[in-house]
Amino acid sequence: MDTELSEISAFIQSIPPFDSLPKQVLAQLVRELTINYVRKNELLPPQGINEPRLYILRKGAISCLSNDSELIARLGEGDLCTAFCNKDIAQQDGISQVKTDEDSLVYSVSIDVLSDIGEKFPSISDFFSNDSAQRLKTKMSKVNEEAIMASTLMNTSVSNFYQSPVATIDCNKTIQQAAIQMTEQGYSCLVVVDGTNPVGIVTDKDIRRRCVAQGLATNQPISQIMTVDMCTIDIKNNAYDALMTMTAKHIHHLPVTKYGNLAGMVSVTDLINNEGHNAINLSSIIHKANSLNELKQISDLLPKLQIRLAKLGSSADHVGKSISAITMAFTKRLIEMAENKFGQAPVPYAWLAAGSQARQEQLAHSDQDNAIIICDSMKPYDDAWFENLANFVCDGLAECGFIYCPGDIMATNPKWRQPRKVWQKYFTDWVETPSPKALLNSSVFFDLDTIYGDKALLEDVRDKMLNSTKQSTLFIAHLSKNALGLRPPLGFFRDFVLRPNGKHKATLDLKHNGIAPVVDLARIYALAEGISAVNTIERIQQAAGTRSLTKASAENLIDAYEFLGMLRVEHQAKKLMRGEAPDNFLSPKEISKLEREHLKDAFKVIKTLQDARQSNF
Repeated sequence: MDTELSEISAFIQSIPPFDSLPKQVLAQLVRELTINYVRKNELLPPQGINEPRLYILRKGAISCLSNDSELIARLGEGDLCTAFCNKDIAQQDGISQVKTDEDSLVYSVSIDVLSDIGEKFPSISDFFSNDSAQRLKTKMSKVNEEAIMASTLMNTSVSNFYQSPVATIDCNKTIQQAAIQMTEQGYSCLVVVDGTNPVGIVTDKDIRRRCVAQGLATNQPISQIMTVDMCTIDIKNNAYDALMTMTAKHIHHLPVTKYGNLAGMVSVTDLINNEGHNAINLSSIIHKANSLNELKQISDLLPKLQIRLAKLGSSADHVGKSISAITMAFTKRLIEMAENKFGQAPVPYAWLAAGSQARQEQLAHSDQDNAIIICDSMKPYDDAWFENLANFVCDGLAECGFIYCPGDIMATNPKWRQPRKVWQKYFTDWVETPSPKALLNSSVFFDLDTIYGDKALLEDVRDKMLNSTKQSTLFIAHLSKNALGLRPPLGFFRDFVLRPNGKHKATLDLKHNGIAPVVDLARIYALAEGISAVNTIERIQQAAGTRSLTKASAENLIDAYEFLGMLRVEHQAKKLMRGEAPDNFLSPKEISKLEREHLKDAFKVIKTLQDARQSNF
């Protein structure tokens, strides 16, 4: 019997939220469990049990059905059935019947027992008392707190930065010999030693300030100008501690020790250079590039940046904005190079980004979506210049890893390289005649941002377009119907619809079945309310409290979007670290049981808002 209890305890402990319980409390919970064997096609709860209980599936399979016998969820081993915890949960999930699909072994526990445990352990009460949206909100609050606290330097050991071996010089050597050694070895500082014992440190600044400026003879021993009270840092400290020490002491070099012995040297320059993978520094480097070959070399850093940001726990919003900013820098630099090659533009124009880049939600080496809007004063022969520009920039982006758009939505396509008045007609036609092709174009070109050139050209077209969409309920209805074709993958094995075959068999498409539906909803809200923002989170935030979206629903949708984005960024980072091409196909087995529960919560939030949009139109 003890062996059986031990096995049950190990099983329960593997299931969130019980994995957070102390052993003695877990043992108490296990003693309160009821074990039921339920045959195929029988209903839960088992006969004779009417009190509210939580059911835990040990073996077998269970289906949760609606009033119309529609499959809402299918549960497998280790899944929790909360439909009988209270009526509100079952009603919220739309569950009216639960039956077994095969002979099943089910554990159950009284809600009173869970309530008693939950009084002492809020993680239990929160898990079972909150709805899907609230659980997700709690999760994302913790994630956001961790992201705020995360820092490259705070989470990286100083051992990742220091240079070794340390360049040293004997204390009896002269200042001139020190200067020669620094020049030959390319160092700006030397540790002064007496035998093997470090006694000080000298920098090129010391030579200038304490020797040259003071008129001291260069044949004097280096000990005359060295800093005696040498500050050091132990190798166990993080890089942030090193930076703070150097800042407080007004020094630029800090010896690193290991077990009290000199192990290496870290400098402010080392720390700053290591930060060179961030978006700001990369953008600056890109701006200084003088050739396409240099840009190609810099573009190789993009996957490394995405990995790094993922390791730091950066939000998907931050990652997307960082990568998009760098893509923008590549585009600007290529345009500048083109203008240097072909001369100045014959008339004002604006280079536009579309899709994820315009929304600032791009990840490393996505495909390119772009266009050009040109001043109406252009002459037919002016297009030759803009064609050269488009070819140069799009080919350059492709060389840097941003593949050509499979749908040919690029400035190289004459259709997307037109005067302002033609673009105005495009948008008018799309809104007034929402054909399938128009709706497809809307999903791309209603997300536009000016990367380079005259911003007023796009702003004028956008303002008129938004005035039209606010008044066109027909267009919004068609756009809503078209967008609702992408549904969260809820409903089958372990609450997820998995891809049935092919290369990505048994995976979830995070982009098309999770992130894209939120992007579509945000676009609809923005167009319906005349909101000019194109970033998904900004659209939802600005739509909150309008007739299109309540404030509570907006908060829930942002939580769902950020959680899905976080999973996507982490998944792609893992692929990149393995040397594989990043994709959006996540196997539920890759994430923890608790993350699977949060993933279900995110999908439920999206489905709820899709259903609300569908009922409106």
